[in-house]
Amino acid sequence: MNSPSPRLHPFFAAAAASLALVACGPAGGPPNGGFPPPPVSVMITEARDLPVTLEYTAQTAGYRETEVRARVSGILLKRNYREGGTVKQGESLFTIDPAPFQLALARAKADLGVAEAQLQQAQRELARLKPVYESKAVSQKEFDDASSAERIAAAQVESARARLNEAQLNLEWTRVESPITGVASRSAVSEGTLVSGPGVLLTTVTQTDPMYVIFGVSDRDTLAMRREAEAGRVRLPADGRLKATLKLADGSEYSRPGVVNFVDVRVNTQTGTTETRAEFPNPGNLLRAGEFVRIVLSGAVRPGAIVVPQRAVLEGPGGKFVYIANAESKAEPRPVQVGAWTGDGWIIDSGLKPGERVIIDGTAKIFAPGTPVTIVDPAAQQGGTQPPGKPDAKPAAQQPAEAPKKQS
Repeated sequence: MNSPSPRLHPFFAAAAASLALVACGPAGGPPNGGFPPPPVSVMITEARDLPVTLEYTAQTAGYRETEVRARVSGILLKRNYREGGTVKQGESLFTIDPAPFQLALARAKADLGVAEAQLQQAQRELARLKPVYESKAVSQKEFDDASSAERIAAAQVESARARLNEAQLNLEWTRVESPITGVASRSAVSEGTLVSGPGVLLTTVTQTDPMYVIFGVSDRDTLAMRREAEAGRVRLPADGRLKATLKLADGSEYSRPGVVNFVDVRVNTQTGTTETRAEFPNPGNLLRAGEFVRIVLSGAVRPGAIVVPQRAVLEGPGGKFVYIANAESKAEPRPVQVGAWTGDGWIIDSGLKPGERVIIDGTAKIFAPGTPVTIVDPAAQQGGTQPPGKPDAKPAAQQPAEAPKKQS
């Protein structure tokens, strides 16, 4: 059997003390030596649509991050961009020494010329033999050899033309271009370095507008949101896409909103989270790839939610409960089921209806169910900070403790 919550322990001590005081109450006190109804403050419960917000640690990433590599091997002759600067798609970033490739191109052109001359010779020979063959002045073998030589010469022309195209393409590839528009990082190699083709990374280019923000959503949050939505306690956006805002490293809020555009179907087995991604416009490049931020998701709503301050919810052997000031101004305990935490209050899933008077200050003076109470302005109570009907803005840990009354 579980022991009572520490919040209930003062009840037993105070009850014993009150019985003793009743027996030997002071002369001229209340009838039968009792105490006057303790003063309490209440809030009137109301149902309202409550926005649902979720906050996670996240990290920015470029919309596209592309590695720049040379397609041919050679000596790096020149770097053509400013490191850390913006480059445009197709802009030359590096120059590989083109001299060997220019020679290869010239050789390929010459080879093509030879092949074309041989083809023309083979065509002329075949043209001469054709009427002679038709008049049966030459053998079938001689005519077949001439026909094969013409086809071989034609194939050699195609091969030489392909080598010429390859040499021309290799020469063009000595101009290493940016594949996208973005911000180029520092060069990974220096001028004069032998670059062995695609195996050597030259630099990277990152597109920073828009910017991705990647974060992980725990299984617990995902499951809770799904169950709340199925139970009707949470209403998701019509299009199913949550809105997102960012908090930067200095605590300030990023001015442009984003939207969640990707949720992975897999769960990371090491962290127990699902990778999720939001997209934010970043025209001024305020966001930089790799920085840590806080992302706040919104767009879901709890319809008809009832919220009470944390200090109004007590813990007993049977679970959580609150005190209600009933129509006879008596403290009536009411079991409640609490849901998510919002601000400094609990969302009540069940146990309360709109319009009920929940006691939020003075519960320490209620020693038994049915205790008569006097509802007062919380400002008149030591420790009261809010008028009835409105939850306190301070967390419970910041509430000043009620001063115990002197008893004679």
